[in-house]
Amino acid sequence: MKTTSLSKDFTTGSIPKRLLWFALPFMASNALQVLYNTVDMIIVGAYVGTEGLSAVSQAGQIVNFATMVCLGFSNGGQVLVSQALGAKKRKEQNDVIGTLFTFVPALSLVLTAILLLFRAPILTVMKIPPESYDMSMQYLTVCAAGLVFTAGYNMVSAVLRGMGDAKRPFLFIGIASVVNLVLDLLFTGLLGWGVIGAAYATIIGQAVSFFFSLFYLYKKREAFGFDFKKESFIPNRHYVGMITSLGTPMAVQSGFINISMLFVNSLINEVGVVASATFGVGVRIDDIINKISQGIQYAAMPMISQNIAAGKEDRAKQTVYWAWGFSVVLTLFFMGLYIAFGKELFMLFSDDPAVHEMSGTFIAAILWMFPAFAVMRGSGAFIQGIGHAKLTMVLAMLDGVVLRIGLSWMFGIAMGFGFYGFVLGYGLAPYGYAIPSLIYFLSGLWKKRQVLAEKL
Repeated sequence: MKTTSLSKDFTTGSIPKRLLWFALPFMASNALQVLYNTVDMIIVGAYVGTEGLSAVSQAGQIVNFATMVCLGFSNGGQVLVSQALGAKKRKEQNDVIGTLFTFVPALSLVLTAILLLFRAPILTVMKIPPESYDMSMQYLTVCAAGLVFTAGYNMVSAVLRGMGDAKRPFLFIGIASVVNLVLDLLFTGLLGWGVIGAAYATIIGQAVSFFFSLFYLYKKREAFGFDFKKESFIPNRHYVGMITSLGTPMAVQSGFINISMLFVNSLINEVGVVASATFGVGVRIDDIINKISQGIQYAAMPMISQNIAAGKEDRAKQTVYWAWGFSVVLTLFFMGLYIAFGKELFMLFSDDPAVHEMSGTFIAAILWMFPAFAVMRGSGAFIQGIGHAKLTMVLAMLDGVVLRIGLSWMFGIAMGFGFYGFVLGYGLAPYGYAIPSLIYFLSGLWKKRQVLAEKL
């Protein structure tokens, strides 16, 4: 009986058609992943109130920092898997996957220990509103303890993305979302556990999804391209080096962006609990919109990686152009949606009139971010797809540290714009990544780089 491979070859066929059909499941998966966390906020907002919303959004940012660090290394592994696939190096692909499957969980356990040991100082530095402090501590403790499951799901999804499989990640996050929703309603609503109930629902959902994904891939191991033998999980020193080399800049990128988020949060927290809740809800809505369009970037990355490894530079460039085209259409749609129904979106999360009133200020400032993300879907995917991790890190520092922190402080404090200024600085920061990445791609400087597949 013939086994159907889970991987796909993107070096042939119609680029726009393959990109669009590959992106759609990623867009749905990303929407579900954000919805996963959004459900927590909606239910907490309904059963706990503004203080609970603030707690979930603030503590969630801290856990997200650790998650994104792990994701940076997973994305490094994804690039290697894509290039190994494009270069037809099957054994090397198996060794990369096995190394990644050991490396990322070990890293997540280290980060869990750090978060649990330093949770009180971290919450203090963030200037969590007193009304939300205890609930933030509860949410952070539970989610930090279950970080290995969150990191594990993202690791499996990154490998599958690298292989050109968009359907399985959608299946896995769908399972997690259903479990999370049911347990949220049970723990937070019916049993009245409050914020800690939402935390338990989140981690249990991620754990169920992670274990199901491992079981599924083990059953489909021949099609997956990884044998799951004990010796295959022994880290290969060469690939540990390559994953570390690629993943460290990507992890630092994620870290810088999230540290800057924590800084902006600390500035907003000083304004008060209403501003904290409004920003938390606004960022969640913004995250839904951005993650849906990010599906295009997720799809473009492995397509670019495979074609670069196969020596088909023109197809890689065409993938970027089509990614830009699709992203612009989505950006215009979501900007119109935000302008027309922004306040109503906030009302889904909170029944606090003060939050509804402040939502207009958030929307007016955040709209400036959208064009930057449209550019990044193409040129950002290209830089990551060719494995130029150091450039990714430099641009992330420019975005996350120099601009996000600098502009938020300048507009919010130095220029006295307050809440509007903090959000405006946050919204303008991505241009620090979008514009240089655009210049790098159009200039052709990338043609001088050695293809990563040659080092495998």
